[in-house]
This record gives sequence, structure tokens and C-alpha cells, in this order.
Amino acid sequence: MGVADLADYPWDAVAPYAERARAHPDGIVDLSIGSPVDATPDVVAVALRSATDAHAYPQTVGTPGLRSAIVDWYARRRGVVGLAPDNVLPTVGSKELVALLPLLLGLGPGDVVVHPRAAYPTYEVGARLVGATPLASDDPAEWPEATRLAWVNSPGNPDGAVLGVSALRAAVARARVLGAVLASDECYAELGWDAPWDTEPIPSALDPRVVGEDMTGVLSVYSLSKQSNLAGYRAAFLAGDPAVVARLLTARKHLGLMLPVPVQAAMVAALGDDAHVAAQKERYRHRREVLRPALEDAGFRIDASEAGLYLWATEGRDAWESLDRLSRLGILAGPGHFYGPHFPHHVRLSLTAADERVSAAAARLRTNL
Repeated sequence: MGVADLADYPWDAVAPYAERARAHPDGIVDLSIGSPVDATPDVVAVALRSATDAHAYPQTVGTPGLRSAIVDWYARRRGVVGLAPDNVLPTVGSKELVALLPLLLGLGPGDVVVHPRAAYPTYEVGARLVGATPLASDDPAEWPEATRLAWVNSPGNPDGAVLGVSALRAAVARARVLGAVLASDECYAELGWDAPWDTEPIPSALDPRVVGEDMTGVLSVYSLSKQSNLAGYRAAFLAGDPAVVARLLTARKHLGLMLPVPVQAAMVAALGDDAHVAAQKERYRHRREVLRPALEDAGFRIDASEAGLYLWATEGRDAWESLDRLSRLGILAGPGHFYGPHFPHHVRLSLTAADERVSAAAARLRTNL
């Protein structure tokens, strides 16, 4: 399978519901896609402007300052110790890494790529791109012998579920038995809501409680898009097994996958400043506290959603019917069908809308009980 054989982009199917929602007298409340609406922090913008004299080609491996900032961030914010600059690598956003990882690892027909049952569709796209077989499974015991790459996603997109230390340890152990790479997509890790994640750090697959002192075969993937409102910067990185990182670095050099120098400078600033992350988390907390009870009052049940940017909701009927109901209120959500065949009755609602729009959605939900 190649690029030409990929399915149509799924969000095109939402267009009629978006059109109906836009026709609402008070305008659309678009909660369908998790694209930040809040301003990029000043500390980041200043760093970007200061690095605009970028006349030379950047290095794929990243600047020494950025690599050190990533190592320091993992230790300070994620409890991951023992990383060195050779353990980390910047990426052009995290989506390209998710899509290209099977290719960069040399996977192909006959190989299996495991991903969560409720899953961001790019995991499957990456597998199909190289002719590998995607498999949706949340139970490591089910992973077959042919597995060469296993994705876990915590906190999850779309469902906001968190994998604890024991679950991550089981996933790592099974991947090692199979000789597979375990890649942990952790892009929402700064956004924990329900106990214990409202006070405790969400664990990384590289946490010493998971891997001990041995990172063999394990990668952590992180993005600054959500915690720092840098989606437009395409600012992300991976960390883990230095042998796997070196292999990916070589492939990425050949492909020219490198971050612009000003973006790297901006990332250093973002990684070193915890205050703006805390402020952004409180914005999302406020929106969540407005939207969640309104959905529940309107007959939706919220499943998982203990962390991350989304509410994973169901009213017990097909997601397209829920999408229709919501669109008539001027609210646009994402159907569970987009995240695999296992959750056809769920919709995903993002917290990435302005406070006024979230409040408008809550009011409409309660007015039309």
C-alpha cells in the first residue's frame, strides 16, 4: 500500500454537520478538533524572534541547547532520569513521527503494528503506508509474535484514559518478549484532571518505575502543541533507547526532517518555563468544568476523560445521530467512528474553544434538554 491507496481524509464526512452548526443564530461552537485557540506565550514568541538570523541549515539532531532542555524537562516534569543528549531527538510535530515511525524502523508486509482500540487514526495510517498490518488491542497478552511496533497512548486521544505504572510495565515487558519497539505517545501528559492525576505526574513509559535503568526498545513521544499552544510551530520530540534514536536520526537525516532554528529556540524557552503551562492548564480546567456538567445534564455519559484535551461522551446511540443533535444546537463534535470501529456510540468534544464559546455550548445544551 502506498500514499495513493490511503482512505479519504475522514474529517471530510463532518462537513454537512459543520455547515448546519454554522447556521445557528449565535454561530458555531467548534469542539471537533483539538487545535489551540489561546495565544502563544510571550516567553516563546520572544525566543523565536531572537533567533531569526538562521542563515545556515539546521541539524536534524537539534541544537545542543534544545537537547539539553529536553533532557532537563523529562527529569523535572516526568520523573525520567538517566537521559542524555543521545537519548533525544526533535521532530517536526508529533503527527509526522507517528505516521513515519513504521517506515523509519524498516517495517513492511508481514509485520504487525499494534495501537489502542480507541485510537488516533494516524497509528493505522503509518502501518498501512508500509504494508504492515495494524492491530487494535489494549491487552499486551493479545499482541502476536509478528508485532514489531506497539503504540500506547497515555493520556489517550480520544478517550483521555491514563495508563498507570503497572499497565505501562506490562506493555514494555510484552514488547521486549516480542522484540518490538514500544512507542508511548504522551502528548497530553501535562493535562491531568481526575484523581490521582490531578496531583500526581502522569507516568511516562520511560519512568524508572516502568523500565528501571534499561530503556532498551522504548520510546516516549511528546509535543508542545497542547501544553504551550505551539501547534503552528510543529514542535515535538522523542526520547528513549539511544540505539533506536540513532537509527531514527540517520533515517531522518536522509529525509531532511529537521526543525527550523527559530523553532528550536522557541522550544528551549517553552521547556524551561513551567508558569505558562500551569496557566494554560487552568484555562482548560475551567472550560472542562463548564462543559462536562452541561453534557451530563443533556443526557450524555462521560467515559474515561481523566486527562487530556477531550471529553469522550455517549448518549447510547450512534455517534452520527449525536453529531446531528449537537449540530442543530450549533455544536460540532468528532464522531467515535473516526477512532476505530469499537466506539460507534461515542463523540469527542475538545476543550480548545474560547471561554465564551464553551459557555455558549453549555447554555445551549441546558436550554434544549
